[in-house]
Amino acid sequence: MTYRFVTYKLHTHWVEIAINRPEVYNALNKGVLKELKAAFGHAEENTKVKCIVFTGGGKAFCSGQDLKAVGESLDNIPFKEIIRDYYNPLILLMRRIGKPIICKLNGVAAGAGCSLALAADVIIASKDAYLAEIFAHIGLVMDAGSNYFLPKRVGYPMAFELATTGRKVYAEEAEKLGLVNKAVELGNLDEVVAQYVEVYVHSSANALGMIKEMLNKADGMSLDDVLEMEATYQEKAGNHRDFKEGVTSFLEKRRPQFE
Repeated sequence: MTYRFVTYKLHTHWVEIAINRPEVYNALNKGVLKELKAAFGHAEENTKVKCIVFTGGGKAFCSGQDLKAVGESLDNIPFKEIIRDYYNPLILLMRRIGKPIICKLNGVAAGAGCSLALAADVIIASKDAYLAEIFAHIGLVMDAGSNYFLPKRVGYPMAFELATTGRKVYAEEAEKLGLVNKAVELGNLDEVVAQYVEVYVHSSANALGMIKEMLNKADGMSLDDVLEMEATYQEKAGNHRDFKEGVTSFLEKRRPQFE
């Protein structure tokens, strides 16, 4: 597929997907959302890809919905259609993919851009970057999954504050709140992301996929159900060749060669 609004850089065992509208701080329109869904779909289907890095071109990650793209009239915007047809399928795909998604947060992540960042599994942020749930500033509510992801990361009281004030949360504060995994200097961002990629591409793809699936399922389950799920998945993991290779490599003091 030829991309207009997205770049798709395939490496040996990982891929970098970047929103590529730097002139508008990577604001989202239907074209961007369609191409992002296609790009993540291609990464999911490629069995050689074990890790996905998600970022933005230029100085921003994503400034949210492109308000100019919704049309000149503000009276008949099909909010439900846009969210159901473009945002929701992308978010669901990102959570379904059994591969780690690392958000390389290189700049602003605002509105729906903040939601996209939160949908990733790991967020490594430049100290210059910030997240902001700015929906209330224009009389809207959070969408694209933020009502799910935000309280899971920071708890209800802080989620309520961030959602209602729309204030900017810079990376160092975001790290303390648990909103991002790590805040680093901009000049070190690529290096730190590469360290995470290195870990994931040499890990068991089978185990990583099941861990992501279990963590997604566990929310809302009872302890009894979680314990039973763990037993079921552990049996699947133990019957996979990666388990034997992992134990053998540990005993032989060498790096494992997973599938």
